[in-house]
Amino acid sequence: MPKMLKRNPLVWLFIGVIAGLVLSGVWPETPLRAVATDRIDTFAVATGPVDEDAEAVFFLDFLTGDLRAVVLSRNTGKFTSFFTYNVLQDLGIDPAKNPRFMMVTGMANLRRGPGHSGVARCAVYIAEVTTGKVAAYTLPWTPQAHLTGAKAPFIPLDVTRFRAAAGPAVGTIPGGTN
Repeated sequence: MPKMLKRNPLVWLFIGVIAGLVLSGVWPETPLRAVATDRIDTFAVATGPVDEDAEAVFFLDFLTGDLRAVVLSRNTGKFTSFFTYNVLQDLGIDPAKNPRFMMVTGMANLRRGPGHSGVARCAVYIAEVTTGKVAAYTLPWTPQAHLTGAKAPFIPLDVTRFRAAAGPAVGTIPGGTN
């Protein structure tokens, strides 16, 4: 290595700046996205993207099993898209037995096609610990929903077990796995 490079820190700084400029112009830009989840006693809330420009806010009422979501309009900044679904039957839950839920969202870039012509870019996962089941749902979503709003039920995707049930479990989404 030449002596000039060993002894001159400014040369290394210059090389680092040039390398940084080259990489920043060539390196692909990947935007960071974050989701949030929170809960209190008998209620959970989470966020998840519906497309590149908007996200939904998901709500789960543990007492009723009602899953809801809302999306803000890009044009008005008001909630204009509303989605609902009840998860109790899918998870085989008796609401009198004090269900114990967990809820998170995740990326789900599902292929468009029969049954999924326009869907959100995320799925919401609802787990119930006494039945040992988890269900996945997504929203019917198209870019036009920002303009016109939407009122629709969730699209159930699948149900499976993540552990043995604490008691007898009944019910599943048709086509789901137990």
